[in-house]
Amino acid sequence: MRRAVLVIGATAVGLVAVLTFHTSPTKLTLGTVSTGTASRSTPTSTPAGASPPTTGPPPPTPTTAPASQAPTTTSPPTTAVPTTTAPATTRSVTGPAVNYNFGVLSVVVTASGTKITNVSIGSLNDGGSPRSQSIDQQSIPMLIQQALQAQSANIQGVSGASYTSAGFEQSLQGALSQLGFK
Repeated sequence: MRRAVLVIGATAVGLVAVLTFHTSPTKLTLGTVSTGTASRSTPTSTPAGASPPTTGPPPPTPTTAPASQAPTTTSPPTTAVPTTTAPATTRSVTGPAVNYNFGVLSVVVTASGTKITNVSIGSLNDGGSPRSQSIDQQSIPMLIQQALQAQSANIQGVSGASYTSAGFEQSLQGALSQLGFK
């Protein structure tokens, strides 16, 4: 009986301690990060008649060649030859519609030359489930960002949206294959 009273009392004290514990977010500023380099101070004025301090290598001293060693021939001026490149064509392709267990989606990829310029959703049917809609609204922008950064279908996906990520990646790979990307 005495042990039960101690356990209940300790539980009550612990519960009160947890409920009254308040945290505050840590405030970080960019100015507090140390780069580990020593700072140098430079004088703000120079004495009269003295040259201002310089940094870097000293300037080269000019030299003159004797008249007998002076070059007699001059080379013609060089001109830049303009290079012409074909303008990059912008192409858009819709990937295959992929059933990802909670719906069907397809991805549209826009590329200019060999660069992916835009990724968007061509079609999305998630069956009207509020949970699926919520997951898709949160995960699809992240998947689009990953695809643009990776410039390929090699994306990591989104935790908690495994099926959406897999369907997105599969449709993205199909669209990239149609565009000639590896």
